[in-house]
Amino acid sequence: MKKAIKKEFVTVNGELASTATFIRGGETICLAISKEILSQKKLILPLDVLFEDEYLAVIHKPAGILVSGNRFKTIANALPQNLRPSKLLDATIPKPVHRLDYGTTGVLLVGKASSSIQALNQLFADKVIEKTYYAVTIGEMKERGEITSDIEGKEARSHYRLIDSVPSPKFGQLNLLELKPQTGRRHQLRIHLSANGNPILGDKTYGTEGLILNGQGLYLHAWSLSFVHPFTGEKVCFIDELPQRFRNIFPDFSAVVKK
Repeated sequence: MKKAIKKEFVTVNGELASTATFIRGGETICLAISKEILSQKKLILPLDVLFEDEYLAVIHKPAGILVSGNRFKTIANALPQNLRPSKLLDATIPKPVHRLDYGTTGVLLVGKASSSIQALNQLFADKVIEKTYYAVTIGEMKERGEITSDIEGKEARSHYRLIDSVPSPKFGQLNLLELKPQTGRRHQLRIHLSANGNPILGDKTYGTEGLILNGQGLYLHAWSLSFVHPFTGEKVCFIDELPQRFRNIFPDFSAVVKK
């Protein structure tokens, strides 16, 4: 059972107003409304917090859990139990500002106030957040490439760079790719790599029949997010290190990724 509560407050020239605040004329008056959802049942799911300030947070999203949705067990429902409440006037329940697939791991950006959620959404809309992923793919590939096939009738572009390759008795060849999506279509990297003839290892939806890896999950990891912090003006880059299962295939990752 959930109950919705709205918090309303007024600021005058950036300061919280009260019934005793006197208006002389020429002031900047703002009405802020934040909506909080209180639930009798809290999701206890420990999350690794990579960064946190009053405006935003960055967490590690584990595999096998939805970012948000109608289910109780989601990252969104676990955030209030893992993050410090913001002290900003328009603080609200923490909210993810983008999504990662159910099986994808890596950096997830969260807004902690109404103003920061809006600002971060605008950064994504303006395509000024640089996203870097790593994936393990199947089959031979060129050293670099761009995939531009449309997805659901919309333009989609992905750049990739081959970091390393190893032979595989079952899959022929496995590749470690650095991926930079230039657009943000649903399942974009998975669809593009499958269409290129190089499906991501463990992808049961877009993989090739007979080459599906069961029990190890999807080998797609959101490695980093880089952008200018919309409130501090600082250029930030948040990195979530590669999971061990990637390093089991490519143990020299740290050496080859800088080439």
